[in-house]
Amino acid sequence: MNTLPSMHPMDEIPVRALQFNLDNVKFQDPLWSQTKPEFSMFINALGVHVPYFERYLIKALSGAKKLIKDEGLLSDVSHIIGQEGHHAKNFISVNRWLSKRYPEIASKDKQARDYFAKHAKNDDMKRLLAFTAGYETFTFLGGMIVLDNHEKWFKDSDGVMTALWIWHQVEEVEHGAVAFDVYQHLYGEHEWYRKWMVLLSLSHIAKETIQSYWIMAKVEGWTRNPFTAVKKVGFCLLMLSLFLKSALPVFKRGYHPRQHPMVTTTQNPIQIAWRRFERAGADVLEINHQRMAEMMNFGK
Repeated sequence: MNTLPSMHPMDEIPVRALQFNLDNVKFQDPLWSQTKPEFSMFINALGVHVPYFERYLIKALSGAKKLIKDEGLLSDVSHIIGQEGHHAKNFISVNRWLSKRYPEIASKDKQARDYFAKHAKNDDMKRLLAFTAGYETFTFLGGMIVLDNHEKWFKDSDGVMTALWIWHQVEEVEHGAVAFDVYQHLYGEHEWYRKWMVLLSLSHIAKETIQSYWIMAKVEGWTRNPFTAVKKVGFCLLMLSLFLKSALPVFKRGYHPRQHPMVTTTQNPIQIAWRRFERAGADVLEINHQRMAEMMNFGK
């Protein structure tokens, strides 16, 4: 039997150099989930600014390595930097791909690149790490939300995009405690500041996602009818409200990502299966119905 290297999803942070071929996306359709097209648009919109945050994270944690005394934490930092470097590379490609259908996304891509490049240059170390920890709160929790709702949103979806997002969400959960641990290691006495940055990062995520979602919705004709617009845009707002709701435990005294209820209650079976499948050397660059069934039964 092929076993996982650990039981808790945050115990191992392997760097996987995966590159997804967007030329293989069926019909080259950005609304790649037939089960829930609004979800396709939401997660596409959410992802537009993500690669540039990931570069910001790399800058923040690379600088922090010089200050960290704990060898285990230093190892985790090196691994998250490796994972996020591959994430950024893939999602910059996704933005270029989306821009073919939604030309205004190219401008949003540039705005996000400029915003995070400016802040990476000008923010002091405390803010770099606090904003990174705040933002990683939602990439980690978003990973859990997406994986937990796979059947609802991915049941009939393109294999390449399914594979891309499962990989990304699994790894976001794997390294979901690292930025938090770095901030606590260096600035743990300033807990209020980290919590403020959780709110600030959610505000930024929401603004960027809604703007990109609206750009895409206009091209798809979803804004022409007010009733359709309310329904479709309402899904975007619902998803962001789920992010906020899932983050409520983050504000409790003594919180740590490893003890978040979404992680400790039950491990997501897709995450367990994907990690086992990938570790065995299986192809995880395209996950259709057959590959998903193979993956979920692998090693049992």
